[in-house]
Amino acid sequence: MLCHGTPDSDLVYFLETVEPTCFRAATMPEIDARLGQVDAELIACGHTHVPRVVRASSGQLIVNPGSVGLPGYDDIHPWPHVVETGSPDARYAIVERSEDGWISTLVSVPYDHAKMAALAMTHERPDWASALSTGRLP
Repeated sequence: MLCHGTPDSDLVYFLETVEPTCFRAATMPEIDARLGQVDAELIACGHTHVPRVVRASSGQLIVNPGSVGLPGYDDIHPWPHVVETGSPDARYAIVERSEDGWISTLVSVPYDHAKMAALAMTHERPDWASALSTGRLP
């Protein structure tokens, strides 16, 4: 199954939780609740740009491959928060079926992030330029 956020919402993070004072890894009960009645063995999600692999208590594998081109950003929903990977590298995941079930490898690849940061500056996005250069916001 593919989803942007969770199976029920493009706006809710699957593997992370935003609270009024922090952005943190979601607990297993939170992840299981967001999974709901989905019975797919493999779920690929995104939205946070944070690469992460979690096996739900049901055994289902949930994979967020990360972001190819924006390793940090800020958002105001549901509360103001910042998401940073701390690295300018592009991210992706390789997912394979084995005899024992789904397995995933998260991959980090360097690329010409300085060129992309310069492009962000030409579009008057110093926040994105910082994220692209460092994986962090200014």
